[in-house]
Amino acid sequence: MEKNSLPLGDSAGLAAEGAVQVWPRRQVLKAGAVAVGVGLLGRFADARAAGLSASDYLGLDAWDMVKGLQAGQFSAEDLLAAAIARCEQVNPKLNAVNMRHDDYAKALLAARRQAGTLSQGALAGVPILLKDLNTFLQGTRTSNGSRLFKDAPPSSVTSTLISRYEAAGAVPFGKTTSPEFGLTTTTESLLWGQTRNPWNLAMSAGGSSGGSSVAVAAGIVPVAHATDGGGSIRIPASYCGVVGLKPTRYRTPSGPMRLEASFGASVANVVSRSVRDTALFLDAGQGHELGSPYWTQPLQRPYVQELGRDPGRLRVGLVRESMTGAALDPAVAKVLEQTVKQLLDLGHEIEELRLPIAPQQLFGAHGAAMGNALLAMVNDREKALGRALGQQDLELITFGVLARASKVTGEGVVRARQSFEDISMAMEQQFERFDVILSPVTSGLTPALGELSLNQPYESYAQKAMGSAGFTVLANVSGQPAISLPLGMSDSGMPVGMMFTARLGGEDVLLRLASQLEQDRPWAARRAPV
Repeated sequence: MEKNSLPLGDSAGLAAEGAVQVWPRRQVLKAGAVAVGVGLLGRFADARAAGLSASDYLGLDAWDMVKGLQAGQFSAEDLLAAAIARCEQVNPKLNAVNMRHDDYAKALLAARRQAGTLSQGALAGVPILLKDLNTFLQGTRTSNGSRLFKDAPPSSVTSTLISRYEAAGAVPFGKTTSPEFGLTTTTESLLWGQTRNPWNLAMSAGGSSGGSSVAVAAGIVPVAHATDGGGSIRIPASYCGVVGLKPTRYRTPSGPMRLEASFGASVANVVSRSVRDTALFLDAGQGHELGSPYWTQPLQRPYVQELGRDPGRLRVGLVRESMTGAALDPAVAKVLEQTVKQLLDLGHEIEELRLPIAPQQLFGAHGAAMGNALLAMVNDREKALGRALGQQDLELITFGVLARASKVTGEGVVRARQSFEDISMAMEQQFERFDVILSPVTSGLTPALGELSLNQPYESYAQKAMGSAGFTVLANVSGQPAISLPLGMSDSGMPVGMMFTARLGGEDVLLRLASQLEQDRPWAARRAPV
């Protein structure tokens, strides 16, 4: 395990607003109360000045951590120590954290203590983990889940999004596993091995943000950084029973080295246990990045102030059919029907919807964008190494992705970009009729480890992968925000997520609805048995 680190200076972030409280749902919706949190995960039950017990730590979400720190109930050092202890307890079984940067985190806290800013910022003291994929922390390596980058030099910069989290007070202390280049919907690689689902160690964690989702589900951290280029936040969130929001294209920054990822198909955010933590981190991370030509709609108010607001009577479009045509597993179909009933009980309207999107155009455009971005990245690494790539560098399916990408012409890339625009327009037209669209996250239940590994023949992989990303890729190409919520469980004891998609810039609608659903049927009591 790598433990490289560099101390960084600190800049104080924005102070968190509002007080933590528990809301009766009907009362809140009636009063139209604003963002003050759900209080779902406990309130510092036995927190002591000398530190946090393991049970104390596991009972806190990020919101609670900030409030407890600012109230003097524990220190940022206590939180970091508890996170490290939990990691050392469960990570050997799960393999969610592949690099530790403890010294970096401790130096960051020491600098803040010296500057008197330890309790400042909306994320003050919250320990976090970063996904080991195209995300950088100064002085540490990013492997991208690949042997090709395992010996890459430490980064000279920190990604803009991570800098924003740090400025708001978060404390990164390690990185989480990803499959090679995020190319599959499981988290397994020849470099780092298999990441195991905390609900059943024989099952996949999903991907490509599987390490982050496992770390949150297992209580190592309340929130972990994640990215989504085809479902990579929402799929592992569904499989691990956590909240995963893919923001609107360009809502969060991708720089500073690249200001756009695959025509905006790939975006970054977090996975979390509570809706309020997702809102808290999106507030800290969102917004225009210096030098970027891309902008998103300005906010009416901070996202945390959407929590508890009455979403109104929403018009919900119900999509049952995957873009791949894969049939729904009966357990997924059951949770979908339960979600429909919950929405109706809450007063929302539901109408069946068939999306006017051609699957061939969708997957063709997505494949051209993602494949050619990877091709450029791998070619740059090959030049830096001064040698040709060999079998020791990449996994079997990765070679196939690169071979297909190399056959795409310049015209093909332009037409892929045009398809992004066409599909985005077609989806925005749906939101003239609907406020949100409901669908499953995946067609099937969590697969067993090994089924979606990149180290197998393409034919067998493609057949198994049919049900995994047939619902999620669309929002990456169209750009709309989409959230996976842990709304059900299968009879076999595995989480099942449901996905809601809104118009471009519609994260506020998603967060209002998500907090309503969370308050109506809380999921905080469901914990993975690790």
